[in-house]
Amino acid sequence: MRIKANGVELHVEQQGAGTPALVFLHYWGGSARTWRHVSDLLAPEFRTIALDQRGWGRSDAPAHGYTLADLAADAQAVIAALAPERYILVGHSMGGKVAQLIAARRPAGLIGLALVAPSPPSPLGLPLSVREGMVAAYDTRESIVATVAQVLAPGGLAPEDLAGVISDSLSGAPAARAAWPMVTSQEDITADVARIAVPTIVLSGTDDRVDPPDILRRELLARIPQARLHELPHAGHLLPLEAPAAVARLLRAFALSLGDDDLTTTAAQGTGPNCAWCGIARSAVAQARLDQQSA
Repeated sequence: MRIKANGVELHVEQQGAGTPALVFLHYWGGSARTWRHVSDLLAPEFRTIALDQRGWGRSDAPAHGYTLADLAADAQAVIAALAPERYILVGHSMGGKVAQLIAARRPAGLIGLALVAPSPPSPLGLPLSVREGMVAAYDTRESIVATVAQVLAPGGLAPEDLAGVISDSLSGAPAARAAWPMVTSQEDITADVARIAVPTIVLSGTDDRVDPPDILRRELLARIPQARLHELPHAGHLLPLEAPAAVARLLRAFALSLGDDDLTTTAAQGTGPNCAWCGIARSAVAQARLDQQSA
C-alpha cells in the first residue's frame, strides 16, 4: 500500500492482525523486504508493519529531507495512518537510530522498543574520508557484494537474500545513499535517548563489524538503563537476513512479555506488584522469559 506522509508517498507492507503490532524500520541500503523472513514468522500471531523509508525501495525519493527528524516523522505518520492501538517499534541499524528518536518522544501506543544491530545514538566515529567512501559502497553490483562479504555479513547470505540486498542497494536514491554517511549518522541524540521509558531489548551479532556488542554496551546501553542486550552467536550486521528465526523468537518473547498493560507499566518503571504464581516482580518474569529464549 501507499501512505502519504510529510509530502512523500511511502510504500508500506502489512501482514497479520494480532496485537501488539510490530513496526519495522530498515537499515541504510535496505527496504521493507529486509524484514520479510522475520515478518513471515511473526505474522500468524502479530500484526506486522514494514515501510520503505524515503529514498529506498518503492517509496518516493525527494531531493532532500533525510535527517533523523524527517525519517522519524515519516514513520510516525505511517503509524498514525494505520492506527495500531499498541505497538512495538523495531529498528535495524539506521532504522534503529530512527526508532530511538521516536521512542524518546514517548508517542501514545508505544509499549516497547527492539533495536536490532542498531546504530548508537552518538555520531558515527569514522573519519570524513571513510564516510565519503561509504557513499560509493552501493554504486555497483560488485561494490555491494564486496561490502556484504567484507563488512555487513561476512558469514554470507542465502543467494536470494543477497540478490535482494543488491537490488535494494542499487535502487536507493543518490540523496538517500549520501545522507546517512555524510549527515544523518553524525547526528547526536544521546541527550534524547535518556527519555526512553519503555522496555527495550537490543540484539547484536557477535561477529558484527559495523556496531559490535562492545560498542553498543558503551554507546547505547549505558544511556538506556532498562535496555537488555541479547547477543546472537556467529552473526554479523544483517541480523534480519542472517538469523531471522532467532530474531523472530526474541521479538515474539518480548511482545508476549508486554502482553498486558500492567506488565508494560511495571517493566518501564522497574517497580510494581509481584507475580501471584512465582512471587517475583512481574518485570522480572518478563525478562526471565527473554533470557530463556536467548539461552
